[in-house]
Amino acid sequence: MNTMRITLFVALVLPWIGLPAHADPLEKSVEAETPEKPLAPETRPGCLACHEGIESIRQLDSEMLRQILELGRDQGDPAGCVVCHGGDPAATEKEAAHGGEAFYPDPSSPWINEHTCGQCHEDHVRVQWHSLMMTEAGKIQGVAWSFGALSGYEHRWGNYDVENPKDPHARLGTDKYREYMQRLKELEPQVFVDRHEALPAAISDMDTLRKNPELSAFTYLRNQCQRCHHAVKGRQKRGDYRGMGCSTCHIPYGNEGLYEGGDKAIPHDQPGHMLVHTIQGTRDAKVEVHGKQYTGVPVETCTTCHDRGKRIGVSFQGLMETPYVTPYAEDGGPQPALHTKHYLAMEQDIHYQKGMLCQDCHTSLDVHSDGFLAAANLGSVEIECSDCHGTPNRYPWELPLGFGDEFEEQPAGGMPRGTSNELNDYELQGKVYDPQDGYLLTARGNPYANVVRTGNQVIVHTAGGKDLELKPLRLISEREELSTRGRVAMQAIGTHINRLECYTCHTSWAPQCYGCHVKIDYSGGAKNIDWLAGGAQHQRPEYAADRGEAHFNKLLAGKVSESRSFLRWEDPPLGVNGEGRVTPLVPGCQVSTTVIGPDGKPILTNHIFRGPPNKEGAGPEGQLVIDMSPVQPHTMTKNARTCESCHASEKALGYGIGGGKMRPPDKPVVVDLETADKKVLPKNVQTQIAAVEGLVADWSRIVSEEGKQLQTVGHHFSGSRPLNNEERSHIDRSGVCLSCHQEIPDKSLAVNLLHHVAEFSGQTPKTHDQHDNLVHKIMLLAGWVQVVGIVGLPLLLLVGGTWWIRRRKKGSE
Repeated sequence: MNTMRITLFVALVLPWIGLPAHADPLEKSVEAETPEKPLAPETRPGCLACHEGIESIRQLDSEMLRQILELGRDQGDPAGCVVCHGGDPAATEKEAAHGGEAFYPDPSSPWINEHTCGQCHEDHVRVQWHSLMMTEAGKIQGVAWSFGALSGYEHRWGNYDVENPKDPHARLGTDKYREYMQRLKELEPQVFVDRHEALPAAISDMDTLRKNPELSAFTYLRNQCQRCHHAVKGRQKRGDYRGMGCSTCHIPYGNEGLYEGGDKAIPHDQPGHMLVHTIQGTRDAKVEVHGKQYTGVPVETCTTCHDRGKRIGVSFQGLMETPYVTPYAEDGGPQPALHTKHYLAMEQDIHYQKGMLCQDCHTSLDVHSDGFLAAANLGSVEIECSDCHGTPNRYPWELPLGFGDEFEEQPAGGMPRGTSNELNDYELQGKVYDPQDGYLLTARGNPYANVVRTGNQVIVHTAGGKDLELKPLRLISEREELSTRGRVAMQAIGTHINRLECYTCHTSWAPQCYGCHVKIDYSGGAKNIDWLAGGAQHQRPEYAADRGEAHFNKLLAGKVSESRSFLRWEDPPLGVNGEGRVTPLVPGCQVSTTVIGPDGKPILTNHIFRGPPNKEGAGPEGQLVIDMSPVQPHTMTKNARTCESCHASEKALGYGIGGGKMRPPDKPVVVDLETADKKVLPKNVQTQIAAVEGLVADWSRIVSEEGKQLQTVGHHFSGSRPLNNEERSHIDRSGVCLSCHQEIPDKSLAVNLLHHVAEFSGQTPKTHDQHDNLVHKIMLLAGWVQVVGIVGLPLLLLVGGTWWIRRRKKGSE
């Protein structure tokens, strides 16, 4: 038996053999406390009689394990298993040990975790039903929008019925945070709602479907989109294995879903099991797998869900979807599917490269919720880049609360936010770091539990064990370490800092899936999982602790399939997000819907629904509800995108890729033998590319050069929109080369002369740097000429006039 297993065994049986439960097993030698002969299985304590070799739920010297063992001793189980799992530790048969109403195979399931995790983590369990990762209200409203704005701008539905507490002080966070959130609720009441109704059932009446095909949205949601919330285990595919409730994040699952620990009672060849039986969380929670120790929640845990929609999890890792299965695997087969997709390897986010995990930026409230409903990402996320990096003119602690999170188009003002020397109570159950000169504050007024000020620098304590020193932008500026591009972008042009998100420039790429073609086929009968109906089964006491939903046999009619028109990754277009800042955009739900009836005949084909009348730049007919979504792509890079990628880009302005040069999709395309004047010759022909009715411009075109809006830009917050005419005219510098080159070589006598001199002397600029230097010299020369002209010439005239007057006076004498 190896040392780790012996140590673990000793830790679990310490109370059984008489050592106090609070004793630290690491203070005594393993040999001194281990019996000379291992206990026979029938005499080993409780659950360990069968589960010999199972990993400790926390490391042996942790306070959490000490408390579990103490509680277990009080409940007649010195190993502490019943504290979380319930059951009967005295039983010798599996059925009896795992029997009774209070046996929990997955103790962190939200349907029962008030009895398990909630014993110690009461606040986290209380607020879980208000978390966006539980309600998925933003995703639901997004799909409802794409099927004709079924709930308008209201975030009416969630996965389950849920209401806010009546007491405003039930909201977790500081008093300043609560005040801030009340202001946001007043600004955006359609997002910061008081309650969600449970999502309506999938349509089953086919006559109603034929009359109202937009109701197929509920089939789409229930079968596809809603499988990732905390109340279900969801799809059991490679990369998608996870727990429920707390264990969604806090129990490790490998991509293959196989158990690789030491417990022989857990199958090692059946997918769907945790990787090891140990909690992952903050830096204090150490997990060991095959001799490798780690702390924190790995990014791949988050990507079990964050791999579709805006795809921020896989993008953070540097993975972008591709329809291709190459390069081929070692056995010559296709690239293995991950999250049922295939990927290209792209540049990874700089934070990922530095060894940071998702939780190192995102706070406890970002992921667990503050106990009140916030129905879209920008609503629930309390952090901004400037919270740690500041600006070139102000340190993070010199910024006012709300900077970067304004939800209006003016930068936040007010007193400096300062720092805090205290944490909120809910932050004290993880690793607590020395505040040094104070914990930094988020844009909404809560302390960062892992980010502290030390002098004029910042220390980011990562969950993975790093202590990263960060120089705020002001310190970099004061030391004159900013690059020329950085100084120009952030200081010389102050509008960038005041109106742009940091990631507008610092995003290196963003996944852009143009055209989401959804087909919902009702001809095959009820054979498709309804994830919400399965989740609701857990509300029944006999199913409360069940692991998974597939066995409930909650099926619905309507097989869903999805495809796209084309993919891009480079230089995403720009728009304005709900915070009032210029941001990258990616295709959100650009849905073209095809619905097949139970008889196999189409009810709708390639149909784009329209939104409310006289909204989103449209008239009474309503705007096409294909949407370009504001996004933080999570592909940050130190080197920002070039000036030209915005200021000389039709795509960035919203005019589409290449100015929208694709043929309008609203016309069918037939390809066959034809005459020179395009008359098709054969009678036996098929339409090669079917029309998408109403789509008069390609999917990437957001607005016309004249300012006509062509699709929606966000539908959650009132401020999200395309760039307006004034903004586009201020940004646009396309064709600026003509300003000089229209005079070269012979349109102006002076320019002609200089051009010939430069040619003769070999000084004609040929490289990028030479051209930049020439333009720089011309600008300086032009500046000085104008200064001399404006200041020097009047001065010369004044001096000359004075001299002339004096001379005349002398002459007259």
